[in-house]
Order: sequence, then C-alpha cells, then structure tokens
Amino acid sequence: MLYAQIHLTLPAWVHDVVDTGRSYPGDDAKVELAIDLARRNVDAHSGGPFGAAVFGPDDRIIAVGVNRVLPQSCSLAHAETMAFMLAQQRIQRARLNEPEPGVKSGPVTLATSAQPCCQCYGASFWAGIDRLLIGARSEDVEALTEFDEGPLPADWIGELQRHGIAVVRDLQHDTACAVLRDYGRLGGPGY
Repeated sequence: MLYAQIHLTLPAWVHDVVDTGRSYPGDDAKVELAIDLARRNVDAHSGGPFGAAVFGPDDRIIAVGVNRVLPQSCSLAHAETMAFMLAQQRIQRARLNEPEPGVKSGPVTLATSAQPCCQCYGASFWAGIDRLLIGARSEDVEALTEFDEGPLPADWIGELQRHGIAVVRDLQHDTACAVLRDYGRLGGPGY
C-alpha cells in the first residue's frame, strides 16, 4: 500500500512543560527554552539532543520542536523543522513572518539549542523567520556527538543576513554544549 499521509508528533511531555501564554523577553530566555527542550528530550529518551522554539513579535511561543528523527522514522523530523511545521499549521501561513491583514506584524524568531544543520539551514530561508538565535555551534555538535551536520556555505551567516535573517550565536553556549556532551557520553545514536 502506498502511504498518502504523514503524521509527526512531539513527545507528550512537551505539553506539560511548555507555557504558550508566557512571554520570553530577551534572546537568552528564548535559547534557554530551546536548550531545556533538548535536555528533556535526552532525559526522556524521546529523540536527539536538539530543541527549537518559534517566537512571535510579542516574545510568546508560536510553536516548539524537538528532534524526533529516530522515534518517528523520519530524517526530516529535526527540532527546527518540527517547530517550523507546527508554527505554520498553528498560524495557517507557510511564511511565518508574512503579515496577516489587520494584525501588527513584527519579527519572528527561531531559537535553537544548536546551530541548524544543512537541512534546517535551508528550511530557515523558506519558513519566514527574521531572527535566528543559536546555542552551540555545529563544530560543538560534531565534536561532542556522532552527528554529521552536513555542508554549509562558507559564509552561511552572510547568506542568511542577505535574506533578511539576523543571526546571534553562542547564547547559553556552555549549557547547550553540556546537553550535547551528556548525549554523547550516553552513546546516543547520531543522525
């Protein structure tokens, strides 16, 4: 039989720990949430050591994501892409920063526990974000785990900036690396 639908889910624990009514002012608070999601995902054995959150202009969560590649048997189920897809479904727009008629628009931010891999980097262009906040760098991911982050353009930050996406790196860097280090010590599978 040919499958004609895809059903991806976040782990049940996400609903217990994410408060969509809370405001997350400041870049550090946003990345702290992404790292906390990554940590909980490792602790619950519900996926890889990556978390992400999409925030609207009011600093409130639109959607979150955690790595679900192995539990969902889907190589696209990275934290960032899960957050993008769930945010797009929630607001019913493919480009998250596309203004809604009659609604004040502002920046849409993606906070990640670690630098997006080549897949999530590409998805960031089309998802419609204005800001990208990053905890650990890709070289941290590759040094502390078995993950291969794939190729990026030499000037990947410049490419994002040329497309109107501001990038801030190394937010909560040590905490983000601790999650990766712990996952690597556990011998978690890399993908």
